[in-house]
Amino acid sequence: MQYQRRTLAKAVLAAFALGTLASTAVAQGSWPDKPVKIVVAFTPGGPTDVVARMIAEKLTTRWGQQVIVENKPGAAGVIGSEYVARSPADGYTLLMATAGNLTVNQHLYKNMKFDPVKDFAPIAQTAGVDFVLVTQPNAPFHNVKELIAAAKAKPGTITSATSGNGGAPHLAAALFENEAGVDLNLVPYKGTADAVNAVLGGQTQLDFDAASQVVPQIKGGKLKPLAVLGTKRSPLLPDVPTMAEAGLTKYNFSNWFGLVGPAHMPKEVIDKLQKDVAEVLKDPALRSRYEMLGLQAPAATTPAQFASVIQQDSAKWAATIQQAHIAAQ
Repeated sequence: MQYQRRTLAKAVLAAFALGTLASTAVAQGSWPDKPVKIVVAFTPGGPTDVVARMIAEKLTTRWGQQVIVENKPGAAGVIGSEYVARSPADGYTLLMATAGNLTVNQHLYKNMKFDPVKDFAPIAQTAGVDFVLVTQPNAPFHNVKELIAAAKAKPGTITSATSGNGGAPHLAAALFENEAGVDLNLVPYKGTADAVNAVLGGQTQLDFDAASQVVPQIKGGKLKPLAVLGTKRSPLLPDVPTMAEAGLTKYNFSNWFGLVGPAHMPKEVIDKLQKDVAEVLKDPALRSRYEMLGLQAPAATTPAQFASVIQQDSAKWAATIQQAHIAAQ
């Protein structure tokens, strides 16, 4: 028995020593000492994926460790988000989250197996996103008022592509229906890139989507913008009115991206990630590319600021979804 006690005591001391060494290693800056994975809960080519790959490229250079972007699409981001929430809280599996992932989905999907607010550790916002309502160049409506008139004349006949039920384009379109008093035919696709291609190919007539996805097609004459969905005009589309300027005074839709990890990550890892992401976001080349894609510098760069945004937006979307009677299908 005495031998067993000594053996157990040694094992406990060894485990404590290993934990202390791991904590000290993080504090001394050895993290990361292996590749880091950033999960994108949507298909490749969408705005979340684009931002994740830009950030990953800069962090790879900064750390000398590979930062890999892995796409896990499905259920408007629920599948990829749950994967990260259930991953080890060691900083090696992160999520490039959207406002939808963290503040909307829990109000749409009643059987989610994780809590988007409690099961993640906020690190930093990485971008703000302008959204634009677009249609084909030869569409019969040339502005928002004409679109509303056409939709009211033939309810349910004007089609709008979405990146999936409950995703940002779906919510933007549903809010438009609610504010304008119209009924659109919302057509879900597997991701943002597919939704944009549906409008380009004439399968659908509208798309409420991120500027990063549609501005190149607008500049190339392949898509026609009707309105910017936020409260300010986009620098990339200075002649395109906001939805409020177009007549829907209460309409306001925007999105953001941010880096989070599983809850209970070591504070040292969160702090290092936040500081390094903040430095990456100062990079002139990255900021120039942001501007070209219609992305904005993030408003909440510290974990505390980001956590506050998540909580406030979650409360806002809970009320909005209830008032607009929006439901995931």
